[in-house]
Amino acid sequence: MKLSDVITRLTAGLSLIVIAPIMAACAIAVVVEGGGPVFFRQRRIGQNGRPFILLKLRSMRHVSSGSKVTAQCDPRITVVGRFLRKYKIDELPQLWNILRGDMSFVGPRPEVPEYVDLSDPRWQSVLLVKPGITDLASLAFRNEENVLFGERDTDKFYREWLLPRKLDLSAHYIRTRSLTTDAKLIALTLRHTLLPRQHNRHQIAKKFAYEGPL
Repeated sequence: MKLSDVITRLTAGLSLIVIAPIMAACAIAVVVEGGGPVFFRQRRIGQNGRPFILLKLRSMRHVSSGSKVTAQCDPRITVVGRFLRKYKIDELPQLWNILRGDMSFVGPRPEVPEYVDLSDPRWQSVLLVKPGITDLASLAFRNEENVLFGERDTDKFYREWLLPRKLDLSAHYIRTRSLTTDAKLIALTLRHTLLPRQHNRHQIAKKFAYEGPL
């Protein structure tokens, strides 16, 4: 195992200890509103096309079914879930995925198998690296639910309009990746998590010299 992987896993483990009280409070809120389970588990595609189980705090009704993507005002999202999603608190359990070695702090967001096309050169490029909690695509489209809002067929819109743009952003991030860009991504992710109303995907793209369609 590389030293960088050891440091990443150690950081994730220490972070889990630090945020344990926050996780516990959120878990109680999830249970009080709608009962268990506390965690949402979903199969995602990781590095080199290897599937793994991604963890989140549950933000939707546990008997929900429907599209794999969610738009703003989706009736499946609970009251507690809306708060968790707004500040990305539902993503905190993915520190466990990092500890296990499935993910890293910075890297393309892992997708569900239904949206992954292993024959697509863009996917082949994105899957060369370990997925992460944040990257340029997830930061630029952190308000993905707002983008999807009002679309009659959210699944089709996601496949044909949103996903290609996310893949292009992730590919750009991989080509230009450095310690500096990773540090900038983490800093901006924390900033827009605390101050979500200041988010503007076009300004974020400019900060990383991305000139593709948004």
